[in-house]
Amino acid sequence: MGLPLSFEFFPPKTPEGAAKLHAVRQQLYSAKPEFCSVTYGAGGSTQDGTLQTVQAILDEGQQGASHFTCVGASRESVRDKLALFKSMGLRRLVALRGDLPSGYGGMGEFRYAADLVAFIRAETGDHFHLEVAAYPETHPQAKSAQADLQAYAAKVKAGASSAITQFFFNTDAYFRFVDDAYKLGAEVPVVPGIMPITNSAGLLRFADSCGAEIPRWIRLRLQGYGDDVESIKAFGLDVVTELCDQLRNAGVPGLHFYTMNQSAPVLEILRRLDLG
Repeated sequence: MGLPLSFEFFPPKTPEGAAKLHAVRQQLYSAKPEFCSVTYGAGGSTQDGTLQTVQAILDEGQQGASHFTCVGASRESVRDKLALFKSMGLRRLVALRGDLPSGYGGMGEFRYAADLVAFIRAETGDHFHLEVAAYPETHPQAKSAQADLQAYAAKVKAGASSAITQFFFNTDAYFRFVDDAYKLGAEVPVVPGIMPITNSAGLLRFADSCGAEIPRWIRLRLQGYGDDVESIKAFGLDVVTELCDQLRNAGVPGLHFYTMNQSAPVLEILRRLDLG
């Protein structure tokens, strides 16, 4: 049995984007993923696109997973959405608080992701495999690292099945997080989230916004390549393949790739690991 793999996509905004993502999915299915997840925008702003993409994945005979955010949601709206998910044949959800849309005031009836997890379990029992988010380098809005760990443990105790981490490049942060979580009784599998490096400016911007640390040596190397896209891609493949190899050798429960709706970087990393 190989290492379980999963892939994340974001919903395309145009018919051209949908056609491109369809082709990307077909290429990635060759790696036999355990499931493919699809993101929501802030405040659930891409819900229709998310559900259309999840439905396409299910129709293609794959296990789909929808991100499901609770910011601004009522119990009734969540109940309705759970019924919709069931009618689609969905068995897996990624339960998140979600990002607050800009200018957004209220929280709705669910303050934290743990509240959403507990509600889904109360409403649907064990019907859904519930993934939650984990932040090895601490959620950017957390009061402290310890408070963030407690919030994570609360999600697990509310009924999470497993967790997927924010992307990281420092394996020590991941292993320390898992150890600390287990000490708090949060003993579900924690799957590392993997971000291929294909674009220097985009990666640095994204990392700064979500609290992921780019080690100084990686940041300086990327900046040193300037606009040399081929060198950035080659360096990125080496770095991320080595990261995945370290994690695999340490016995992680799987690898979850943030594909950014591209297949080539992920497939090359998997080829180098003899996983593709």
